[in-house]
Amino acid sequence: MSKFIIQVNGTVYGSTASFRALRFTESVLSLGHQVSHIFFYQQGVFNSNSLVCPASDEHDLHRAWTKLASEHNVKLVNCVSAALRRGVLSAQDALENDKQQYNASEQFTMGGLGELVTGIEQSERLVCF
Repeated sequence: MSKFIIQVNGTVYGSTASFRALRFTESVLSLGHQVSHIFFYQQGVFNSNSLVCPASDEHDLHRAWTKLASEHNVKLVNCVSAALRRGVLSAQDALENDKQQYNASEQFTMGGLGELVTGIEQSERLVCF
């Protein structure tokens, strides 16, 4: 069995990248492989926005990511620099930047590119979407 790290660069809606990354991750987990963590980079950080409200007949990708993380104990990591540039803040980031609100779900942690590099070193395969 292989150990994967998944990098999601695509936004939550407006491209199929996030949906394809989610389905790929579900597939490799169902086959018994491991996923060390999922790193959200560039536009991918929008997947962590807890204020996303899709129509009732649309797939809720944000909820699907958080469900996958809790069911399979997979770590969801936002690139903190990419997130801050795009207005996606954790509770800690809001406090540190003197903002009154935050919008990143608690299931998503903030990390740097160093965490991505470490994940790549500890995994056998990097798959980017």
